[in-house]
Formats: sequence, C-alpha cells, structure tokens
Amino acid sequence: MTHDPSAGAPLDLAGVGIGPANLSLAALAHPVPGLRTAFHDQRPSFHWHPGLLIEGTTLQVPFLADLVTLADPTSPFSFLSYLAHRQRLYPFYFAERLHPLRTEYDAYCRWVSGRLPSLRFGHRVEAVRWDAADGLFVLDVTRTGAAPGPGPDAAGEPRPAPCRVRARNVVLGVGTAPHVPEALRGQADDPSVPVVHSSDYLRHRDRLLAAGHVTVVGSGQSGAEVFLDLLRHRPAGAERLHWLARSPAFAPMEYSKLGLEHFTPDYTRYFHTLPEPVRDALPGRQWQLYKAVDHQTLAAVHDELCRRSQHGGWPDTVLTPGVTVRAAFRTAEGRIGLDLAHAEQGTRAGLVTDAVVLATGYRERPLDRLLAPLGDAVRRDSAGRPRIDEYYRLVLDPSVTGAVFVQNAERHTHGVGAPDLGLVAHRSAVVLAALTGHPPYPLPERTAFTAFGLGQQPRAHEETSAARSSEHPRAHS
Repeated sequence: MTHDPSAGAPLDLAGVGIGPANLSLAALAHPVPGLRTAFHDQRPSFHWHPGLLIEGTTLQVPFLADLVTLADPTSPFSFLSYLAHRQRLYPFYFAERLHPLRTEYDAYCRWVSGRLPSLRFGHRVEAVRWDAADGLFVLDVTRTGAAPGPGPDAAGEPRPAPCRVRARNVVLGVGTAPHVPEALRGQADDPSVPVVHSSDYLRHRDRLLAAGHVTVVGSGQSGAEVFLDLLRHRPAGAERLHWLARSPAFAPMEYSKLGLEHFTPDYTRYFHTLPEPVRDALPGRQWQLYKAVDHQTLAAVHDELCRRSQHGGWPDTVLTPGVTVRAAFRTAEGRIGLDLAHAEQGTRAGLVTDAVVLATGYRERPLDRLLAPLGDAVRRDSAGRPRIDEYYRLVLDPSVTGAVFVQNAERHTHGVGAPDLGLVAHRSAVVLAALTGHPPYPLPERTAFTAFGLGQQPRAHEETSAARSSEHPRAHS
C-alpha cells in the first residue's frame, strides 16, 4: 500500500462519509486554529437525496437549521451567506418562507462542499484499524471508479493504489440506507419489475407515470409527497392510485412548539440518561414526531382530491391505513401481486398493481464493516449495538486512546433527534469541544422550556468543563 501524502503529520480527525452531518462538522472545524481534518466519501460529489427533490417540496425544518447557524450564526457557511453569495437575499426575504425548498437546501450544501479543502470525494474507506504502537487510527482508503491493484485498468490508465490515512481520532458519518421490507425485497431486486424505493423516485418517475396502476406504500412524508406528485400528473378520473400505510392513520406530524422541544439538546441529554429498556421503548411511541406527514402536505393531498371531485364522482384512488404488506409476487401477466393484512379488521386481501413505490424509510448503515478490525475493543449494549457516550463517542476499551465519534448512528442512545437537521450544528459543536478539550463554539446552557425529568439536567457548561479536564477525548467514556 502507498501512504497518504500527510503521513508525516497525522490528522487530528479523519471523517468517513460526507452527508449533512459530517459536512457540518467539516464547516465548523475549518476555522479552528491548528486542527487538521480530512473527510472521505466514495461518491464523486455531494448530493442530498436527489431522488426526492420533487418540485415544490420543502424541508421540514426552518432555514436556521442549516449546517452551522445554530452553533455559529456568524459562519461564512450559513444558509444566509449562501443566499447573499447568490444575490438572492431579497427574493428570499420577500418570499417570507421559513422552510426552504429541498432543491435549495441541496444547492446550499453543494455550495458549502465546494468551499472546504478538507473534503475528499471519490475516496472509499474500507476499514478503521487501531495501531497501538503509534497510538493512531489507520484508515484503509481506496479511490472509487477504478479497481485497486497493480497494472493498468481496461482503458490503459494506471490504477490508483490504496492508501493509508493516519489520524488521532475518527468520525463516522455514513448515514442511512433505504429500507426495503423483507416481503418486497425479491421484487425490488428484479430490474424488470417497477418496484422502487422512494429515494430513487425521480429517476423512475416517467416510468411510474406511464404505469397503468401505481401503489405507494408508506405513510410518512416521502409517501405523501410521492402520492401527491403522482396524483397531480395523472388524468382526472383515471388516476388509478393506491396509498397504503402500516400506521393506523395518515396522521399529521407533531409540530406544536412544545412538542418540537423533543428536538433540542436538552431532550437529547435527558434521553441519554434513561435506562436502555426505556430508551428502546420510547421511539415507537413517538412516531408522530418523525414518521408522520407535514399538515400542509396532507392538506394539499385533500385539496387535490377535492378538486378532482368537484364535477361529481370520486377520483380513482384508494387511501388505506392500518395495512401491512405480508408478501409480494409477480403474476403471470407480469404485474405485481400484494398480499395485504388489515390490523384492526384482522382481514386479508389481495391487490394487483403495475408498479410499487416503497416510501418505507431508512435504516442506519451498520458500522460493523468499518469497525471489524477493532473487534472486542468496541463496547456493546445488551442488544449488541455499540455503546455511545454523551459526547457522541463510541465506548472503547481503555487501550484505545483515540476517539471514534459517530453522527446519525446514535438513535438508540440519543433519541429521535439523531437524524434531525436541527441538531446537526449542535452535535458538531459538541464533537469539536470534546476533540479539542475546549469549546470552539459556545454551547447553550438551556434550550427547552420543558424539564423532561425530575432533578437538574446536565447543562452545556458541565459538558465543556468535562471536555476541558480530559487528557484525551475518551477520558470520560
């Protein structure tokens, strides 16, 4: 293997994955004096959910929940800085839109990524190892787009050799992957059958619009947006759409002001202190905080259905909650058969359709492939998941003196806010405080009116003083 050009001076932090979480961390780390960082991603460039950038769709968080503002409102990487650079501040101001368009957020993130020299796209991290002799992590990295190894590739070009990146600390921000339910995996794996995940919706949109009958599975925001987009672009009276959901209702997102306090650092700290069985039980009861639909989207669906019924008759659509897809198969005619079960009725039925869109959400990407070389040094909970401390660090054996931070892989320890864009900047600030031993950005002492438990909750000044007293970032793991 060749060695990274920076082999003479190890990185302070090596990042794996460049999604919004690590992009936020890279942006906030950029101005910190003396901090050497590099972030790696196998993709050629940044893109945020390109398959769901449906025209007119917006974020479910305000524009202040950008990559940096809630940690550093003066950052040159803020959304407002992006608008100023594009000379769009006045149009955005007069639009009076709190929630930016998704396409706008994607363009903003790509703008930030183009201004950070620490980002290394086209680099895939294969594994993370601990070198006890040097007291450093070693990342095995290959360039994507060409097979590693000696000799030229098929085009006669030299193949890039793998390299090793050395770092004192690592942050894993590999994000989530589209989830396909077991009952539908066989159909989704068949390229001749139009069963696609909503994350890939726009690429297949023309094919779906041309299909005779389309079924959307999933009651969250993505399912509602896909259903609405299909509804708006199919002929009145011949929509031929089904929308199925496992949840008991097409329910609105909990968006009350006090309800939103579940997405504050205060609630994250509270959740982390709870016993493991309590933490595991809570997200299922909180589904309307993160699995439901924005009320404006639900209203838009209803308005479109009403518009299509104004001359009499009903649109050719069926919306049924409380339904589970138990099995799927291909019919002799090349269509897709779905075996459905209704939870409340206790009944079964079949549905034959020409295409299926799976708006069935995402799951955290397993860290096991990357962490396999660390073996038993990674401490795990009773369910075999990595234990993660309050500073977003894996709990490791004391012989490993560096830290492995995680981003958006800690829902089981930090609660429903783990993937929320509104907590991205704060989490990055906490990581940097633990990494440097002092807070480069002020961490608020209180963020919610709600006291989620009895007694004093930990405050940010306690976190920073703990970080200050650490000889290394894992001293309090």
